Amino acid sequence: MANPTISEDSEPRPDTVQGGPLSLPVHDVRRKRPPVLAFLLRADTLRRIARVAVLLALDYLGVFLAIFTALIIKAALIDEVDLRAALDETKDVVSFAYLVTVLLFARSQLYADRAVRPGFTKIITALFQVTLVSLVFALVNGDQFQSYYIFYGSLFFAAVYVSGLRFGYEQITGALLRAAGFARRAVLVGSGRHVDDVGHALGDATHSPIEVIGFVSESPSPRNGLRSLGALAELSDVLRDHRIHEVIIADPDFPQESAVELVDLCHRRGVRVRIAPSTMEILIHRAEFVPGQSLPLFELKPPVFDGIDFAMKRTFDLAVATALLIVASPLLLAIALAVRLSSRGPILYRSRRPGIGGAPFACLKFRTMHTDADQRQAELELRNEASGALFKIRRDPRVTAVGSLLRRYSLDELPQLINVLRGEMSLVGPRPLPLRDFERMDEWHKKRYLVLPGMTGLWQVSGRSELGFDDLVRLDFLYLERWSVFLDLTILLKTVPAVIVRRGAY
Repeated sequence: MANPTISEDSEPRPDTVQGGPLSLPVHDVRRKRPPVLAFLLRADTLRRIARVAVLLALDYLGVFLAIFTALIIKAALIDEVDLRAALDETKDVVSFAYLVTVLLFARSQLYADRAVRPGFTKIITALFQVTLVSLVFALVNGDQFQSYYIFYGSLFFAAVYVSGLRFGYEQITGALLRAAGFARRAVLVGSGRHVDDVGHALGDATHSPIEVIGFVSESPSPRNGLRSLGALAELSDVLRDHRIHEVIIADPDFPQESAVELVDLCHRRGVRVRIAPSTMEILIHRAEFVPGQSLPLFELKPPVFDGIDFAMKRTFDLAVATALLIVASPLLLAIALAVRLSSRGPILYRSRRPGIGGAPFACLKFRTMHTDADQRQAELELRNEASGALFKIRRDPRVTAVGSLLRRYSLDELPQLINVLRGEMSLVGPRPLPLRDFERMDEWHKKRYLVLPGMTGLWQVSGRSELGFDDLVRLDFLYLERWSVFLDLTILLKTVPAVIVRRGAY
């Protein structure tokens, strides 16, 4: 696809055919400019070269520092540190490690445009693959090791250095682009509430690289805060007049025929097309082709973690939960003492909540409410501020002073590490809801109970209480379909700033 910032048909062309919902150029979509001419005509070629060069330099620095740091620590644990020897050994092995890193990073599109360049999860996945390739190569080459620390040690520090350097690059270049007034200009296509939700989500996102200009629809009408740019038949003019970089289809009921023509038109003009997923698009990611049918069919299998997937997730949960309990034990004791001294009642509150398959279990929390909280639930129902099945009140009169502080920073959830060790919960997964909320759910909501509930999840790093209940359930669906150990790690790391900022917590 051509670069979205440059339109090959930026002016009206004489070779177009009018008719139908969209106006389309009549040249072969496979036609390309001569390579040399295309290169010279791209105004952002220099910027692309500079971007790749900087990222290559940062990745080299990250890999070099990772190997060097691992060797320094190994030397410090065994004997005295010899910086010269560590530096020489790093120089001997960094070339191969860097070459593999570049190849696998390029395969993962980690040198692509900002708009499509993946983030932390892909970086960690690619570095893990680099480590495996390097280990296999070393073993095949006949190298002998007293331990394999150099591999997993370098992997750990590479994850820190490379991701840290890239994060800094994203922040600095993002700030420069925003200061220069650069943003990807986008138009939404569709109608209904979904368009409103997508528009406001993109508009409210902090430092969003997407500027939503407005929306087009088959039957345009004023929407809540969004500007109508006209009917779908006028999309060709909208793309030209407003210098649009992206078209986002934000309507699960958008007609298929119009979608095909829309995609063709946008691709001819070098405009990227994206889809804001509905529940169906999330499910399609897991669809598997079923051969041997007269009609092509795709099967949607249940997203249950079994076999090696379950073993990996369970091992990850046990290791991290045990480490967190040990490290946080002084904090846990201090919180327990504060709860005991601040109000009457037990230190821990055992909340009966549905777990996997809907089977109830005792979800452990530090007590944050007075002991008569359950009895007062009915009288507070009319003050509920949450949508759907949820019950939330910003100033709940049942919460104690200490409890309010614990809730603000989610410290009341820490005893759930014991639930993780028991196998009743996972570190990451759909949050377990009280029985009161569970009983008010629609049937399609309950798919989230096919797996172990989690201490944190996409809810917690995507807005928490500020999101509507249906949106929260869709985030659970997205997690189930895209699960990996690296996604769990990413969510855990993003939970820390989400808790510190306290976004949506009450």
